[in-house]
Amino acid sequence: MGVMVVVPAHLFFWRTLFGVALVGIASSTVFLALVVVASLRYRRNARREAARVASLSPDVFPPISILKPVHGVEERLEQNLESFFRQDYPNFEIVFGARSADNEALLVVEKLRRKYPQVAVKIVLSGEPVWPNAKVYSLEKMIAQSAHDFIVISDSDIWVSKDAMRNIVAPLLDNHVGLVTCIYRGVPSHDFGSGLEALGMSIEMTSGVVVADMLEGMKFALGAIMATRKDVLPAIGGISATKEYYSDDFVLGNLIAAAGYKVVLSHQIVGHVLVPRSLGKTMADQLRWMKSTRFSRPKGHVGSGLTFSTPYGLLALIAGSALSMTDLGIALFAWSILNRIIQSLVAGWGVTGDRRSLTLCWLYPVRDFLGFFLWVASFNGGTFFWRGEMYRFEHGGRIVPEHRSATVAAEVVQVSRREI
Repeated sequence: MGVMVVVPAHLFFWRTLFGVALVGIASSTVFLALVVVASLRYRRNARREAARVASLSPDVFPPISILKPVHGVEERLEQNLESFFRQDYPNFEIVFGARSADNEALLVVEKLRRKYPQVAVKIVLSGEPVWPNAKVYSLEKMIAQSAHDFIVISDSDIWVSKDAMRNIVAPLLDNHVGLVTCIYRGVPSHDFGSGLEALGMSIEMTSGVVVADMLEGMKFALGAIMATRKDVLPAIGGISATKEYYSDDFVLGNLIAAAGYKVVLSHQIVGHVLVPRSLGKTMADQLRWMKSTRFSRPKGHVGSGLTFSTPYGLLALIAGSALSMTDLGIALFAWSILNRIIQSLVAGWGVTGDRRSLTLCWLYPVRDFLGFFLWVASFNGGTFFWRGEMYRFEHGGRIVPEHRSATVAAEVVQVSRREI
C-alpha cells in the first residue's frame, strides 16, 4: 500500500514559482542563442551586400523621391533632415508633408532648402486627417505629388549617413524585391528615460528583427525607413490599405510580402533620434507600442513574454531562497543578468554599432526588467493617446479615433480620392 506524501501549501507555491522561473530562464537562453546566430548571419550578409553596392556604377541608380512627413519641431530636427539633403546620390527629391502651412517644422525645411539649392524640394499640405492614421493620410497625397517611381518613406526623427540612399535603394533594382527596410540604433537625448529607450531600440528591437529574418524571412517593415516602387503599391490596394492601422509599417511590409514580393532587410543602419522626456512618458510610449503588438500579432506578443530574462532570474532567486536553494537561486539570477549583457554586446554593439550598448551593457538588464512589466501591463485596456488624439485599438491592430466620426471620415476619403 503506497504512502501519500502531502506537500505543504507554501512549498507547493514556491516550487511552482521556481518551476516558472526555470522555464523562463531556459526560454530566454534559447532566445539568446538565436540572437547570437542571427546576428552573425546578419553581419556576414551585410558585409557581402555592402561590397556589392560599392561596386555598382552611379548610372544604375534610379531617381528617387524621399517622403518626409513632419509634425512640429523636435530635438535635432534640423540635423536629422539635413542628413537627407546631404545624400551622395545621383538624382533625388525630398517631399515634405504637413497638415498646414503654419507647421513650425516647415521653417526648418525652408532654411535647409536655401542652404542646399541643388536639392529639389516639394511641400505637400494634407489638411486635417480624415483617416485613423494621420501619417498615412499625408503619405498618399505625398506619393501622388512625387516625381519618381522609386520612393523612400522616412520619419522626421531619423538620421542617416551620406551613402544611405545608395545602400537602401540598391536591392530594389531587382523587380522581385518590393520593399527594403532598415534596422535602427537609438540615439538618446541627455536624460535617463530616452537613454533607456535608446538601449531598447538598439538591442531589443534589433534582436527580434534579425531572429525573425533568420527564421522566416522579412514579412514586415520598420517605419524608420521603407523604400519601395510605385508599381508595387497597386498590388496591395495602394498605401491607403494601411490607413486604419497604428503599425502601418508592419502592415505595409506584410501586405507587400503577401502579394508575392520579397521584403529585404538592408545592411544600412540608421539612427532613431529621441527627444528628452521623463521616464514615465518613455514607459507610456513603449506601452502603446506593446499594445499595438498585442492586437496586431497576438500570438507573437504572448510568446515574447518568454524572451525576457531578468524577471525570471529574480523570481528564481526569491523562490530558491524560500526553498533553501539560495546558491542555485543566486547562480540563476547571475546568469539572467549575464544573458542580457551578452545580448547587449551581440545585438546592440555587434549589429547596430551602438557604442552605448558596449559601455552601458550592464544597464540593459534594467531595461529588460522594466520591459517585462510593460508587457504584462499591455494586456490591460486598448486605448492610447497619440499625436494629440485619443484612439482605441481593435482586432488586427486597427485603430479608431475616439473623437472623430468614422462615417464622416469615410465620406471625406471618397471625396478626396476623386479630387486627387
